[in-house]
Amino acid sequence: MLKFFITAILTAALLTVNVSAETLDRTSHGYGQGTQVDDCNRPIGAGMFNEEMGQYGCYAMLEDNGEIYLTFDQGYENGYTEPILDTLKEKNVKAVFFLTGDYAERNEKLVRRMLDEGHIIGNHGMKHSSLPTLTDEQVRTEIMSLHAFVKDKYNYEMTLFRPPCGEYSEQSMAVCNELGYKTLLWSFAYPDWDVNNQPNPTAAFDKVTKAAHGGGIFLLHSVSSTNAEILGRVIDSLREQGYTLTTPKL
Repeated sequence: MLKFFITAILTAALLTVNVSAETLDRTSHGYGQGTQVDDCNRPIGAGMFNEEMGQYGCYAMLEDNGEIYLTFDQGYENGYTEPILDTLKEKNVKAVFFLTGDYAERNEKLVRRMLDEGHIIGNHGMKHSSLPTLTDEQVRTEIMSLHAFVKDKYNYEMTLFRPPCGEYSEQSMAVCNELGYKTLLWSFAYPDWDVNNQPNPTAAFDKVTKAAHGGGIFLLHSVSSTNAEILGRVIDSLREQGYTLTTPKL
């Protein structure tokens, strides 16, 4: 049944493809928000990305409305997702969790908890493949096979996508948009993913909280022991600075 469901979705996607997208630029780009900020502490690089790629439903930062959006990339489980969820529940904060196919398949209990507690789960690619290296058909399979799996297993329709490794092309983002997805990059991230070289909690807290800006999309990795340790204090600090922590409304 799942195989039939995946085939049906992929067939429908192929039938709705805008032929003009085939002529778009296939150059691979590795996203980074850079260090330069404007007078409101908003990264200039994120704004430039929005200007370039917003026509394809891609955002590195949202409107400066006093809100910050916490997002977590879920490549594999390292034992820290549960305490992160505990903190979010305690602080009454909803977040976005971007799942790979392997994570969605192996961690049913945690994924169901995310959904039960009102979080959003997003698509991070079935195999975490770099989209610009794939053909258009492979891009659709990478995205929609995970979409179909989550729909079938969790009865949940994902609408947000984050490109693996932050790698994108104009062409691949146009295909994502045609599949009905909005793509979220980020306007803040820091080196938190190396489990063998975790950042100092005090320095990490300062770095995260000093990056606060309206419309900020914060990328954190749930494999990080540092993130699990500082998350509660980060939430308190961002609120003390006047920000609301919520999920994107796209």
